[in-house]
Amino acid sequence: MSRLDHVETLRREALRQIEAAGDSQALETLRIEWLGRKSGQVTALLRSIPTVPAEERGAFGQAVNALKAEVTARLAERKAALAAPARARPAVDVTMPGRQPALGRLHPITRAAREMIEIFGRLGFEVVEGPEVEDEWHNFVALNIPPEHPARDPLDNYYLDDRLLLRTQTSTVQIRVMENRPPPVRIIAPGRVYRPETVDAGHSNMFHQLEGLWVEPGVTFADLKGVLSMFARAFFGPDVRTRFLPSYFPFTEPSAELYVSCLLCAGKGCPACKRSGWMEIGGCGMVDPNVFEAVGYDAEEVTGFAFGFGIERPAMLKYGITDIRLLFENDLRFLRQF
Repeated sequence: MSRLDHVETLRREALRQIEAAGDSQALETLRIEWLGRKSGQVTALLRSIPTVPAEERGAFGQAVNALKAEVTARLAERKAALAAPARARPAVDVTMPGRQPALGRLHPITRAAREMIEIFGRLGFEVVEGPEVEDEWHNFVALNIPPEHPARDPLDNYYLDDRLLLRTQTSTVQIRVMENRPPPVRIIAPGRVYRPETVDAGHSNMFHQLEGLWVEPGVTFADLKGVLSMFARAFFGPDVRTRFLPSYFPFTEPSAELYVSCLLCAGKGCPACKRSGWMEIGGCGMVDPNVFEAVGYDAEEVTGFAFGFGIERPAMLKYGITDIRLLFENDLRFLRQF
């Protein structure tokens, strides 16, 4: 191997070692190894120049000096590179594979409410809304709830002042519609309602209701049973059974509670339905004449029925949810199931 080839071999090895150095201490070790005054390999080459034959000395000396300059420069560059802060990665790495975006899901209450609205829409009901802050006239008086009725107890309502309160039922929307619209009326009113109940697995102090009203000449209780039975089969499935048990509500007469066969045990009886095979989902009845009088309708010319049920309970029955609190905790592990 000629002297110039030997210099080239050393150059490649020096640059390789410098590039592989991972910290300043390693670079200092390489500086001493290659450029050290006593034992550096480049220093040894410089000292050997006088011993080279005269005809080769010029080319050899230039090659060694070039080697020293390149090693010195590369050591300085590598040291600066290691000392500099790491460059921030680009905001978008076009070489990375794409990521599937996270898709949102409808909340179970929203799913249930939309399905209910769609079913009643097919039955000819119009969707209306009203204020959540109400006065006593619309929340109580016009609904035939007298002052001495326990439903008007201040402890059972969220009063904002002596006159206003958070509505306890969406029946208030029915009154507002009848006050401003002559019959026929066929509406549903979904929305939030508020009652100061103790929160547990089956109760919440804020929940959702869907009220319905159909008023025109000739409406009967048979129409009420037919509408709610069709709704139950459309919402819960064709095999669900319904029954109506007598009850009492100030704004309807006669009144009834709507029951559906338990979806968890198919009506055979289980702890969820208290071994009865039936679950109550809401109340209904023929509109009381006093309610018609309050809104200016002639009870001799028109009849009507009203119904109302919470949206949470049917949703829990349909989706197999056992604790109403799960609907309001915003736990993504729960919500991603729907």
